[in-house]
Amino acid sequence: MRAIVKNGIGVFKPQGFLDGNNASSFLNLEDIEATTNLNVDIILVSLKKVVFFNKNGLDIFVKLFTKVRQKNSITVGFCDYDEKKFIAINKFYAGELAFSLFKSLEIASLFSTSFKNQQKNILLYSDDKSQRTAMAIELHDYGHNPVVATTQEDFNEKSLNNSAYDYIVDYTYLGQMGEKIATRVTGNAIIYTVTAFLDAEIGNTFNIAYHNNSLNVGFRLFIFDAYKVVSMNIHAFNFFSKLSTSAAEYNATIAFVGLESTKIPESFIENMEDSGIIFYNQMDDILLNKELLKELGASSAANIKQKRVIDKDMIVKLPDFIDATVATIEMMTNSKALKEAVEVSKIEITEQEGRIASSIGFYGDIDGMVILVFPSKIAKKACELLIGESTDDIELILDTLAELVNIVGGKIKSLLFDHGINVNITLPRTYNSISGLLEVVEAKKGVQVDLAFDDDKFLFFLTK
Repeated sequence: MRAIVKNGIGVFKPQGFLDGNNASSFLNLEDIEATTNLNVDIILVSLKKVVFFNKNGLDIFVKLFTKVRQKNSITVGFCDYDEKKFIAINKFYAGELAFSLFKSLEIASLFSTSFKNQQKNILLYSDDKSQRTAMAIELHDYGHNPVVATTQEDFNEKSLNNSAYDYIVDYTYLGQMGEKIATRVTGNAIIYTVTAFLDAEIGNTFNIAYHNNSLNVGFRLFIFDAYKVVSMNIHAFNFFSKLSTSAAEYNATIAFVGLESTKIPESFIENMEDSGIIFYNQMDDILLNKELLKELGASSAANIKQKRVIDKDMIVKLPDFIDATVATIEMMTNSKALKEAVEVSKIEITEQEGRIASSIGFYGDIDGMVILVFPSKIAKKACELLIGESTDDIELILDTLAELVNIVGGKIKSLLFDHGINVNITLPRTYNSISGLLEVVEAKKGVQVDLAFDDDKFLFFLTK
């Protein structure tokens, strides 16, 4: 099948049914590679004329997308679908969408280099906050004027005035922009959701590498949302007890919320409490208690048995990490960065007043973490686009800053993927004081890059 190429986008248009038996007859690697030679930056498969598809059919296309991404830094994915198809694709690839989804070819064109600097007014919404942030950043970078709706109600209300917008973007997903692993973060607490009967399988389904890297980044409170747990056996009990014991090495806390005492043996509750696990009836008992949340999630010096050191693999990839960070901050602040110093050492922050920070971890073929230290002025300026106005609300700034750093992490992941290096990323951890950050990274050695945005100092630190 030959692609229709227009404005830097190559589109393949299969028809009828897509399943494991016939999808390969519509598209092959040679078709896509021939299209990449036509100076395109987006390759899409249109679902407009597809009557039915299943995961086996889409998998054939997705595997081709992966091979293309490894050779070329281009966007790949699907377009021209309705809400029902969008939901189905998300269910097929829950948490593992490494490709993009555009509701229409028109929406896809907004993210094409051939459509840059046209200053279109765009209303956008996604129920995924990281996606809202990613789209706003990309559209702003492409010279448009995005207006972000933060809730479905807000979107519905703004949509009524459709004459105010050139385009309305919803049911769209930018692939390679972050990592979503059945968790969420609130107030620097990682929240896991567990359901049904918990047994030995929890050891297989729980992403221990992700959890350990979240500890390394600086998270200290892990909450298990257990409202829908019906019971657990001795194998699950042993798993959580060991998890709590290992968390204690970092002075971290494991908490369960909504686990009814009638559902598990009383001895389990007592022994889990002895291992350091705490129990709450309602999530609001923690999340609405700001003092408790701050106390349980506070950074504290970690008693780590084996210190991790930066290695050659990370040094080689340092330019990619810096490029991803600088490009994002430059675009958000409309200013250019100057590199002032690069040094391999422990982190050194000479001016701590008026500074906030965030860290994000990555793990896989290589692992480590990136730490960014912002002057408040830069943080506020960078977050202004996403908030929609200037604010001095530190919690709102930190929350928005976390989304910004999540985008940086997604860009790092994408850059590494283009070099054949596969990593996952943790959720970002924020610090409203430098002292809290230093407690986490005090003994870590890494590469520190001092940057200046205009007259404002900005610090980048890469470590393990």
